[in-house]
Order: sequence, then C-alpha cells, then structure tokens
Amino acid sequence: MTARMKLIARALASSGLIVAVIWHFGAGDILADLRGLSVPWLVVACLALALQIPLSALRWRVTAQALGVPLPRALALSEYGLSVLVNTFLPGGVLGDLGRVLRMRHMRSWQMVATTVVIERLAGQIALAAVAAVGIGLWYGPGVALALLGAGIGLVGIAYALGQVAPRLLDIISRAWFAPQVWPAQLGLSMAILGCNLFGFWAASRAVGIVIPLEFALFILPVTLMVMLIPVSLNGWGLREGAAAFLWPVVGIGAQSAVAASLVFGTAVAGAALLGALPWAVYSWQKRADDRPPAPQG
Repeated sequence: MTARMKLIARALASSGLIVAVIWHFGAGDILADLRGLSVPWLVVACLALALQIPLSALRWRVTAQALGVPLPRALALSEYGLSVLVNTFLPGGVLGDLGRVLRMRHMRSWQMVATTVVIERLAGQIALAAVAAVGIGLWYGPGVALALLGAGIGLVGIAYALGQVAPRLLDIISRAWFAPQVWPAQLGLSMAILGCNLFGFWAASRAVGIVIPLEFALFILPVTLMVMLIPVSLNGWGLREGAAAFLWPVVGIGAQSAVAASLVFGTAVAGAALLGALPWAVYSWQKRADDRPPAPQG
C-alpha cells in the first residue's frame, strides 16, 4: 500500500469511527456537553500537555548524551517541538521523528540518532503501560495485578534473552536507561511527562464537567491513551473516542460525556502542539539572524 493510500485509509478509519461513535451514543447529548465547555479548563489542559513537550525534549537529550550524541539543549527543544507538531497534524505519528533523525544525522551515524529517538519514545510508552497496569490492578483486584506483574516480568525476561542474542542492544539500553548518572533523570522526567499527559486528559474531562477520582483516573486514562498507539487511524482520533465511550461507563461516567471529554482532549493536544513549536520558531529565527551576512560598511 502506498503512503497516499495509507493516509486515505487512516483518514477514512478516523472519520468512520468518530461518526459511528457519535451516531451510536447520541450526537445531541455529546453536543450538549461540548456547549457547556469550560474554556479555562481547556487552557489548563493545553498548558499541561504543552509542558510535556520540553520535558520530553530534555529526556531525549539525556538519552542522546548517554549514547554519545552531543545534542545541545536549545536544539533538542527546537527539534522536539517541531517533531510533535508534525506528528500531531500529519498522518502516521512518526513523520516528525523521521525528520528529527534526518536533520540530526550529522552529529553521528543516522542509526545512532534513530536509536536515541526510538529509545526516548519507548520510555514514554513503557511508563504509560506501567501506570495502566497499576490502574487495572487497583480496579480489578490483586489477582489481575499479580497476573499483569507476571506478564511484565515475562516481558523483561524476553528482553533480556534478546539482549543475550544481540548484546549491543542490551548495552545501548543499559547506557541509556540504567547507567548510574542517567537513571534518576530518566525516571524523574518520565514521571513528570506522564503526569502532564494524564493531568491534561483529566483537565480536558473537567472542561466538560467530569471530575474523575484518582483511583478511576489511574485506570481509565492510561488505558484510553494506550489505544491511540494502534496504527489504524489518524493520530488516534476515533479510536480514543470509542475506547472512552466503552471504558468510562465501567466507572460510572456516561458514554456521551466520555466522548465529549476525548474530543476536548484531542483539541487540547492540537493546541499544545502549536505551543510546543514556539521554541523551534524562535530557534529558527535566531539561526537565520546569526547566518545573515553582515551589512556592508560605508
């Protein structure tokens, strides 16, 4: 399938899913929740989601430096902001990351730059999965929690076995995540980034009048966000709304309100991407000013 056909297929999937969800759960009720939108809470959601962008850029820089890629802080903030902007508004969710790799390949081999990008993104997904597992365990009981823990241990074992087959991979992950001078920053930044993401979704829900208790939030929000990783729609649109509509009623939140909250969250993500691109705009302007030839004298 060509890139254009994939774009069309994902656009149709997102559109179809959103239409199906709204039709099934009632457009009138969803619109009623959206009409009562609290703009201040929407702004809070945007700001929380925007804050995670520079924090992610710093995590990328920590990863890059641990692997010997000399990534300056200003450049990391600029490139990451542009990457999120492209990933948010273009299909696929990885075009911005590919752009980062291409533009940064002069620092070391493109393979090593790509490795820093993949490892940084993977750290975020692992943190999200871990919180989702904790939330599911809290909701469904210790039996499920132990089963998830066992599955996690099994995955670690598989990863270790793969590392024995490919020792260079194990060495790279060890240096990037577990080196004594690295792991505190990796852990702290990952917790802060995930907190921004979950709080952004909570604030988006608050914008349509939903107050989610913490024990519910740790269950429904990470699981809803994880559904967005399935690569069949445009940046998770449609999948996220469907997951919210079917999952959130488990904790007593109406499906219509859940869909409205998810739509507001998607809007906040778009606004955050625009805010997150400001460092790139400033960096590009400063670079053009520095590269401009001096005016002739006399």
